[in-house]
Amino acid sequence: MSDKVLGSEQHNESVNFGSTGLKVTKLGLGTAPIGGLFTDVSSVDAENVVKCAWEAGIRYFDTAPLYGAGLAESRLGSGLNSISLSQLTVSSKVGKLLSSNICDVEKSRSTGDPLVDYSEYGVRKSLEDSLSRMNRDYVDILYIHDPDDYVSEALTLAYPALAKMKSEGLIKAIGVGMNQSEVPYKFVQETEIDAVLIAGRYTLLDQGAAENLLPAALTKGVAIVVGGVYNSGILADPDNAPKFNYADAPIELVAKARKIRDFFAQWDVPLTAAAIQFPFRHPAVTTVLTGARSVGELNANISAFNHSIPEECWQKFETMSF
Repeated sequence: MSDKVLGSEQHNESVNFGSTGLKVTKLGLGTAPIGGLFTDVSSVDAENVVKCAWEAGIRYFDTAPLYGAGLAESRLGSGLNSISLSQLTVSSKVGKLLSSNICDVEKSRSTGDPLVDYSEYGVRKSLEDSLSRMNRDYVDILYIHDPDDYVSEALTLAYPALAKMKSEGLIKAIGVGMNQSEVPYKFVQETEIDAVLIAGRYTLLDQGAAENLLPAALTKGVAIVVGGVYNSGILADPDNAPKFNYADAPIELVAKARKIRDFFAQWDVPLTAAAIQFPFRHPAVTTVLTGARSVGELNANISAFNHSIPEECWQKFETMSF
């Protein structure tokens, strides 16, 4: 492979995933971009991202059926096809069944609405389909995916089904993955969940998860996985039509992001470096997920993760009002 991957000793540090016995690297690869989030990605580029992430020492990979209507799972499986299951940790998600188990390798776009199904049948069928797309025997972690409008079904149907599957040895950890912190907090309080994947709610721009979710997770030993560290792009580039929460960023948030960027620039710290490292300011956070559409983006994320940021800079930032 012609693309060279940056090397380091920080992003690939192995840490415990709560009390599950699993290990993950502090930086994981999220696969929504290689499934075509915002723009199409070629199969070659997608598989290069996966392979180069592995070569760079990343050992945690997260995916979902909804990412490109199965395409991200298929491409992840292809990228990891020569790697032993015991050498990495993979997570996927349940709650939405695709209308077709056939991926369109030419165009990474969903062609139909998924079927919402948090029943035991739906959860087991979702896992079966995911394993087929990835050509793997098992995944380590299953997250209940975005049950915003189906909290009761997720708690009373999906969670017990996953607990049963865990007891059967089909999976090793149960999680919930959402873009809000209220429902995950409810799961932490009311179930024996192992992990929460919280996207966009513990970032330089939005620390909503710190109010209740992160302290509760720390108390109960629940692993916190932080995604969406760039808040859909605004914290990667606040100048060029930035997105926030998958939509055009409000002007006031763009102004705030630019002020934060200017603050870190005084310390010679790129905004992306501050964004990707910020979640580790809280002791509940286990790992951070970032996605990439190319090996260049992957390298940039690794470089940002490993960029040195003085403790004095962080302490000053935490006293600032933007």
